[in-house]
Amino acid sequence: MRLRGIKGSRNVEVRGRGRAGAAGGIGVVGLLVVLAVGYFTGIDVTPLVQGAGQQQTQQGVPAQPADPEGTQFASQVLATTEQVWTQIFADQVGRAYTPPVLVVFDGVTQSPCGGASGATGPFYCPVDQKAYLDTQFFDMLSQRLGADGDFAAAYVIAHEVAHHVQNQLGILEQVNAARQQASTAEANALTVRLELMADCFSGVWAQSVRGLMERGDLEEALNAARKIGDDYLQRQAGQVPQPHTFTHGTSEQRSGWFQRGYDSGQIDQCDTFAAQKL
Repeated sequence: MRLRGIKGSRNVEVRGRGRAGAAGGIGVVGLLVVLAVGYFTGIDVTPLVQGAGQQQTQQGVPAQPADPEGTQFASQVLATTEQVWTQIFADQVGRAYTPPVLVVFDGVTQSPCGGASGATGPFYCPVDQKAYLDTQFFDMLSQRLGADGDFAAAYVIAHEVAHHVQNQLGILEQVNAARQQASTAEANALTVRLELMADCFSGVWAQSVRGLMERGDLEEALNAARKIGDDYLQRQAGQVPQPHTFTHGTSEQRSGWFQRGYDSGQIDQCDTFAAQKL
């Protein structure tokens, strides 16, 4: 991805190691995320879970990125999402877009949605409208999951921003309300549709920045989408895929909806909740 000359976003918050704030405790949502990632990737999350009830108290840690290059990359990718979604909201939604803040942290941090670490992977918290990222996750994406390339990493950031877009459009609130009235299997199915929509939105972003893409970038993103499909992750963990437990969709679904967004460039083509077949 050609990012030379792209000015980084101002909406980046850097947290040094141990700067977790006063939120104390990983929270139910954070705990579930940690356990799920540990289950699928084989990462030992026991220390994080054991420390779930402890408040972070370290003070005075300089807010310097542990990975300056990765932080700069994330900042530049975030800047492209701001440009793209500002334009798309104006053209396709008819209102202004307010971008999220990207929190780049080192090790462990806290959010209103629970704790975060490199093991949890990037996530979006609608409570504070911030996306959380430990850039070391990119190493895991490449080394453990085989999703190499800078555009694969860019796709991950774009996907979390896509959840913010869903929040801006009121979709997250609607789905959360529906999930609270549903069975576990039904709630999982709703979450799958939410995640596939975010993949499609990521494809819309990619179509809009295709002028920055290099040869092989599209395949990097599609490969990343396949490598984080629920069926693939469960097989990698030595499990037989169990569709009723899926929360993100299969490899085929994730790459397919990303491709759909890329081909159309239209957010109205990303309505997974109206789709008869995913």
